[in-house]
Amino acid sequence: MLLCIPDVLTPEEVAQCRKAMSEAEWQDGRATAGPQAAAVKKNYQLPLESPVSKKLGELVLAAVSRSPLFMSAALPLRILPPMFNHYGEGQTFGVHVDGAIRTSVFTGERLRTDLSATLFLSEPEEYDGGDLSIETLYGANEVKLPAGHLVLYPSTSLHCVTPVTRGMRVASIFWVQSMIRDEGQRTILFDLDRTVQELQAERGADDEATVRLAGVYHNLIRQWAET
Repeated sequence: MLLCIPDVLTPEEVAQCRKAMSEAEWQDGRATAGPQAAAVKKNYQLPLESPVSKKLGELVLAAVSRSPLFMSAALPLRILPPMFNHYGEGQTFGVHVDGAIRTSVFTGERLRTDLSATLFLSEPEEYDGGDLSIETLYGANEVKLPAGHLVLYPSTSLHCVTPVTRGMRVASIFWVQSMIRDEGQRTILFDLDRTVQELQAERGADDEATVRLAGVYHNLIRQWAET
């Protein structure tokens, strides 16, 4: 499932991120890449341990936690601290797949990467190129969203950031370990949750059939979830 989620950050929060990032010191993006990714990665990122990165990471985590669409789609068990990067002219991140296991630099906790997220912090008109290209069963999807919008997709996907030819692309990226390991099960639960919410809006929360369907949703989570 590839899902675009609008307005995860408010315009004020985007401006706060951009201001803090403009005053920060950056490092070579290959510092946190594995051998395969490092060979095709050309960008800059905030050091994970920097105060700016920590503060902005907390802002992003608070934002996604208040997004019903993100929570419904991801059903997160753990989320790695967000990273922040920028691509200038000529920079790119070639085709790669995200590593299956990542380790938090703060806790040493290992996390299985079920879902990858890119939160855009630049407006599309600020740069040319820099599309996030994600391979799916139906071909490549080119994603370039307004600032504050997020795309969520399976970490098993081959993907790349196409070369930036003008301006600067700024974004936050992070990974999610879901309570539901299986992508197909997550998709079923997401569709079911959206259906329950639509029926509640139409019929009311006390509609008997809607309550039964909500029970099915929660019973499936009980059956499939890892905690």
